[in-house]
Amino acid sequence: MIQPARTRQLELLSPARDAEIGIEAVNHGADAVYIGGPGFGARASAGNPIEDIERLVAHAHRFGSKIFVTLNTILRDDELEPARRMAWQVHEAGVDALIIQDMGLLELDLPPIQLHASTQCDIRTPEKAAFLANSGFSQIVLARELTLPQIQAVAQALPADTVVEFFVHGALCVAYSGQCYVSHAQTGRSANRGDCSQACRLPWTVTDDQGRIVAHEKHVLSMKDNNQSANLAALVDAGVRSFKIEGRYKDMGYVKNITAHYRQLLDEVLEGRPGLSRASSGRTTFLFTPDPDRNFNRGSTDYFVQGRQQDIGAFDTPKHAGLPLGHVIRVGVDHLEVELDEGVGPLNNGDAITWFDLQQELRGVPVNTAEPLDASGRRFRVVPKDPLSELKDLRRGTVLMRNRDMAWDRLLRKKSSDRRVAVDLHLEETREGFALSVTDEDGHHARVELAHAHEAAQQPERAEAALREGLAKLGTTIFAAREITLALRQPWFLPAAALNALRRDAIAALETEREACRERLQRRAPAEPPVPYPEDTLSYLANVYNQKARDFYARHGVKIIEAAYESHEALGDASLMITKHCVRFSLSLCPKQAKGVTGVQGTVRAEPLTIQNGDEVLTLRFDCKPCEMHVVGRMKKNVLHQARAAEKQAAREGVPIQFYKTRPAPHPAR
Repeated sequence: MIQPARTRQLELLSPARDAEIGIEAVNHGADAVYIGGPGFGARASAGNPIEDIERLVAHAHRFGSKIFVTLNTILRDDELEPARRMAWQVHEAGVDALIIQDMGLLELDLPPIQLHASTQCDIRTPEKAAFLANSGFSQIVLARELTLPQIQAVAQALPADTVVEFFVHGALCVAYSGQCYVSHAQTGRSANRGDCSQACRLPWTVTDDQGRIVAHEKHVLSMKDNNQSANLAALVDAGVRSFKIEGRYKDMGYVKNITAHYRQLLDEVLEGRPGLSRASSGRTTFLFTPDPDRNFNRGSTDYFVQGRQQDIGAFDTPKHAGLPLGHVIRVGVDHLEVELDEGVGPLNNGDAITWFDLQQELRGVPVNTAEPLDASGRRFRVVPKDPLSELKDLRRGTVLMRNRDMAWDRLLRKKSSDRRVAVDLHLEETREGFALSVTDEDGHHARVELAHAHEAAQQPERAEAALREGLAKLGTTIFAAREITLALRQPWFLPAAALNALRRDAIAALETEREACRERLQRRAPAEPPVPYPEDTLSYLANVYNQKARDFYARHGVKIIEAAYESHEALGDASLMITKHCVRFSLSLCPKQAKGVTGVQGTVRAEPLTIQNGDEVLTLRFDCKPCEMHVVGRMKKNVLHQARAAEKQAAREGVPIQFYKTRPAPHPAR
């Protein structure tokens, strides 16, 4: 059952790479949008200037939607002051909340802005979630790996006014968020600082402890994409109130389509739950049919929400195969003849087709030209961009998919939605003329008067219709007329120009009233005295990268605080990735799977496996009690050399790099 005390609003939270995409997210029904500010976001190349943030905030607030800015990287000591200044800048720009990872920020003079705990905080337990709520966080972004019962346990441990946020769509990091260091160990690019090299999407050869190949060049660390479309009602029942779409690197078409998809699904949930409501105003009409399968995806999984599943990996390819298209019926010298499957839309110039070669590797090529061969609309002559001789295993009978559809892309480049706030208009006569009252769906009210003579209409019925039609003309505003009432002794004649001016003034007054009544989200005061952290010892996995973060944890009772992996103190073998995904389980080599199988029980053990890509070799170790996998390796020497060189160069330039260390940095081996 839904918890009576928990907030009754459901929030659809969409991503935005830039302000234009954020505006369209709002137009397509987002109750909130998260976007990178000028710096320090966990997507290194998705920052935005303050002026653009201000423009997005102004648009969103018209609908009561909110804007959250990501400040969710771990920070060096020399970055804390610039981050603090940025927090004040976005606060002054009207931003509603900051999404943060680094606890050092809580030790600074931050503005009175609401704080949300990023999924980078690795929030998996009720104890950690409750600690963060008691430390001043109002919204908690849970780990994607949690099951419904685990989500419910976290929600029940939180204060009733704490919002539980959960990812419902998009790309999945195979590691627990904030618990992956493979990129930094191999390249010096830190995932915790928004610059992941995505080693998890590479093909790896898996060998056992005797050197035997278990899987050859498979993408064993690459997950399918998250899709919780079928689980929204269950997530609501578990206590989730903010439904987050991944994708701050994604394009406009993705954000429009996926936002519209989940807007429709959440509205269906709301229709059956009269005690719940949307977290912003207005209704959205879509000028297309949303379809999440049309965007880039690696296949779909609901991950662990319904328990551990066998088929969560995109092991064959990390690319987008696309939707079924048809098959090759003939191969010419420079073209193909293709027959489309029943119900598939026509091929277009600029489309992209894909297929699997005989080794089950995904191949693809753009289409230069596509010409129908007959009136059926199912046979096409296709000239690919590349020579046919270079297209491996593209032959008669090859099954084709399409992963770029120009007709779909063109559809989403145009206006594709219309979001309106319902408003009731009441026209009455006054001694000096007329007054128009407007009341929106949220109860905001405005009234304006117009001095004008009462002129009898020559055609009363036509005059009344003209008044109603004139009042309903709200096309350039965010409003749509729901009910129009006339309180007149008779249908007076009112010139169109006068009626239009009266309507415009009333709507402008209503927008002013809506903004005046908008309440800014409040920062939660941390508990006093400070609540103890659930543990008294923190390893590098806590990502403590500055002295302020160390002070925060010490203030909350932690006795031993190791430095972050990026501080280069964990130089030996270390867990470079901790994940709920288990390669043994996915390859049917899990000891628990073998239980009860005649002739197998007791012979399958969770010995380590080795994965290799080129010169990169990592060890997979299996912790069967919590059902977790550790990817173990060590930092490359050249990463240490590059870091030391960068520190020396910064010192010479008078801008020293400073970060939390627990011991002097060792000299790298020569």
